[in-house]
Amino acid sequence: MPFIDELLNYRSLSIVGLEKNTGKTECLNYVLSRLPLEKIRVGVSSIGIDGEQVDQVTQSSKPEILLRGGIIFTTSEKHYKERRIVSEILHIDEEETSLGRLVTAMAVTKGKVLLSGPSTTASLKRWIGTQHSRFTTNLTIVDGALSRLSPASPAVSESMILATGAALSLTYNELINKTSYIAELIDLPITKNSHTNTLNEIDKGIWRLYENGDAELLFESAFMMSSSGSGIYKGESMAIFISGALTDRVVNMFSRNVDTNIELIVRDFTKIFVNQQVYRNFIKRGGKLTVLQKSKLISICVNPVSPTGYTLDSDRICDELQIKTGIKVYDILKYGS
Repeated sequence: MPFIDELLNYRSLSIVGLEKNTGKTECLNYVLSRLPLEKIRVGVSSIGIDGEQVDQVTQSSKPEILLRGGIIFTTSEKHYKERRIVSEILHIDEEETSLGRLVTAMAVTKGKVLLSGPSTTASLKRWIGTQHSRFTTNLTIVDGALSRLSPASPAVSESMILATGAALSLTYNELINKTSYIAELIDLPITKNSHTNTLNEIDKGIWRLYENGDAELLFESAFMMSSSGSGIYKGESMAIFISGALTDRVVNMFSRNVDTNIELIVRDFTKIFVNQQVYRNFIKRGGKLTVLQKSKLISICVNPVSPTGYTLDSDRICDELQIKTGIKVYDILKYGS
């Protein structure tokens, strides 16, 4: 049974897609249908809206979300009223969303639901905490939305499944390279820098870290960095912490000016918005990219069918991705959804 047993080692899971129609919902249904509910309590929600019969953008048909009795789910009042399942309400949140308050309920029978849960990363973190503390869930699952990777941040979930496929690209090399690059970023090493505890408390700015334990604020933000990087370079190895997003501009600046060992530290992989070629050039020139936190990439799931109906060879994609990433890769539809 692909990767289900491994999921039981974690308390939270995010399922995210690199593009719409990459099979994220099929993967979610696969997981929900095979978890041993007699052993664990499972909670599920979505950071967007999922489970619709028809895609509101492409007007193509979509797989619906199917729950089994015993699964706890959270959705908006609007979509709770549209459920096709017998369920017991456990809690109604006082906080309003654009679709009404969030309703948490337990499925009594097998049936279909629309999921529209917490809409921000902060509210998602609170929801996961509530699931564990109030409803004693053993595993909480977050269904991502569009191509947002934020739910997969290790600050939110401990583990993740990545969905990719023909919707991302119809060219084999491009599909495999784009997916393997994201997998590589997810697997970046945790920094060994001694400032780790201090960095977790920093929420803005770009900082230079010294071996004696000092930290110097270089810039309030990346927008304030000069192209010359004046005042940064002192002809020695150094570590730089970027508290916000890491962009091509920041990485290019270091790549142009220094031919020495530089460690750029970011909070986690979801903060990296760097073109693959820019990243490769930085590494080639002696740079190093590390993170404060990382989540476990359990598996990559492949949907070989594009929204237009064109079908790629899933065996080829799975084999090449597995060789390139070292991660287990599956076409979930072959195992049944």
